[in-house]
Amino acid sequence: MKYFIHLLLVVLLTIYERCNAQSCAVDSIPVKENLDLKRYAGKWYAIGKKEPEGLFLQDNISADYTVDDDGTMTATSKGRVKLFGFWLICADMAAQYTVPDPSSPAKMYMNYQGLASYLSSGGDNYWVIDTDYDNYAVTYACRSLKEDGTCNDGYSIIFSRNPRGFSQAIMRTVRQKQEEMCLSGQFQPVLQSGAC
Repeated sequence: MKYFIHLLLVVLLTIYERCNAQSCAVDSIPVKENLDLKRYAGKWYAIGKKEPEGLFLQDNISADYTVDDDGTMTATSKGRVKLFGFWLICADMAAQYTVPDPSSPAKMYMNYQGLASYLSSGGDNYWVIDTDYDNYAVTYACRSLKEDGTCNDGYSIIFSRNPRGFSQAIMRTVRQKQEEMCLSGQFQPVLQSGAC
């Protein structure tokens, strides 16, 4: 009888943990509610990143977002990229953003193009996971999904308005967002030396 009760408790605990476990399905990742693009606009410096597969900006990454009178957001970005495994060169990128669902302005689609022939062009989902507009922003993009709805290939950038980063209190908030995206421990720091 004791064995049966013990087994029942283990099964119930397992069911409880599964019900309360965080889902890593991309569709379940929360984004910034009522994102205000005009407040989001301006200069941001990358201080942390989780890279996708393939070529990606290495360091000195910054982005300058602008919002037109009609609400269209565009950005120019800079950063160093490593070519041929050893050659670091500053690269310029440009992007245009659309909001497919106006009820969720934080879930955008980004069309980007490298401003040199050796840089890639294409499109990605671009989600603003969280921002306080004045200090930090956490962005996320999933390029392809697995059958279970989790991300197969994606990236995330942690931005700061200050190239030197932000306070420990804000870092705690950012770490919580990394956990919500199921990317805890997968970020690396981004050097901001002014090289670009």
